[in-house]
Amino acid sequence: MAYIIEMLNITKDFPGIRANDDVTLQVEKGSIHALLGENGAGKSTLMSILFGLYQPEGGMIRIRGEEVKVSDPNVANELGIGMVHQHFKLVHNFTVTENIVLGLEPRKGLVLDIPAASKKVTELSKLYGLDV
Repeated sequence: MAYIIEMLNITKDFPGIRANDDVTLQVEKGSIHALLGENGAGKSTLMSILFGLYQPEGGMIRIRGEEVKVSDPNVANELGIGMVHQHFKLVHNFTVTENIVLGLEPRKGLVLDIPAASKKVTELSKLYGLDV
């Protein structure tokens, strides 16, 4: 069986607690999964490892059969992994447009290209039927 995402034997420790203990998650292409469990069960920690926010003490991640090191969210994005956080993680002094393009900012030299960013947000809004 070929999996698009494999998290194999993942272990993650924080001071005084083991959040993930030898966890394996294998996801087939096109499938939909839900992680269910009580508060503190390690669901968010596991997804934060996949997204590169945390590094595991043990285990490995494979994407499309190839072992990868997801060292930060930029690497995750390059691998096609995105994350919708359970709590808002917006930059409060940014506009809606700036928050949406954060990490993929169109630039003119060193400056954010606001018209290009706004155009991209409009295109995404129309594509997904969102009124932004």
